[in-house]
Amino acid sequence: MTNDVTERTLSAPDALWPWIDGIEIGAAVDGNAGGDSASSDSASREPFTRVPDTATKVVVRVDQNGHRDTLVVGPRTRATYHTNKRLASCVQVRLGPGTARPLLGVPAVELVGRVVRLGDLPGSSARQLADELRWLEGEDAVGRLMEVLPGRLAGDDGGAGRSRREVLRAAVEALSTGSGHVPSQVRELARRLAVSERQLRNLFAEGVGVSPKHFARIGRVRHVLAHAGSTGWAELAASTGYYDQSHMTADFRTLMGVPPRSFFTGRLPAAQPCQSLGRV
Repeated sequence: MTNDVTERTLSAPDALWPWIDGIEIGAAVDGNAGGDSASSDSASREPFTRVPDTATKVVVRVDQNGHRDTLVVGPRTRATYHTNKRLASCVQVRLGPGTARPLLGVPAVELVGRVVRLGDLPGSSARQLADELRWLEGEDAVGRLMEVLPGRLAGDDGGAGRSRREVLRAAVEALSTGSGHVPSQVRELARRLAVSERQLRNLFAEGVGVSPKHFARIGRVRHVLAHAGSTGWAELAASTGYYDQSHMTADFRTLMGVPPRSFFTGRLPAAQPCQSLGRV
């Protein structure tokens, strides 16, 4: 029935910074007007890739039968490959580091690799948020988040909470891979932030869900995914912070399931916001 997806990526409104890293809005449109249902169904089942992702997301989705769900999607430590139908519409809200527990009532580490209904999480806050968002679509859901989140998250702004959050966000920035920036070494980063490596691991488990080293690995592989084809392999490995190309290949294989050359030879499209997350 639906072949194409219109997709918009929004910057987090100032009122939601630093709790929200970004917002994606998608809506499926009929790209087979006048066509036969068989070709449409085939198009809707095209395979796709869900790449590793360190973010926890709140997702408001509507399937093609009009069924609505408000979900929490935890971090993905490895790529997965699917052939699922697309949804009718959805909003994906990427939570910032340290937001999972104050907003959802659980540490991020408990959500790794999981897709759960928001209303099934413990605590009244998650259930109330699920009820408020369930019937909203697109920018209406974003508007509602702008109204309710600052007040609900203000309780985490005490001295100790703010200090932990600031250390975590500084560590996330230092361990991220970007243009002209490679991740710091974890031991050196802990020393610079005046915390032990164990404390840093605990901060990441609570606020991100994965260890500092795995966070950096995912960032590197995502950087390779974004820049392969425009840069030679050896140069890409060096600019991403790998010791050499063989280390990059080994890391890529571990997280993506195949080596870089094989992946890009038969590359599947990355998942769009409105491609099904599967059953809950």
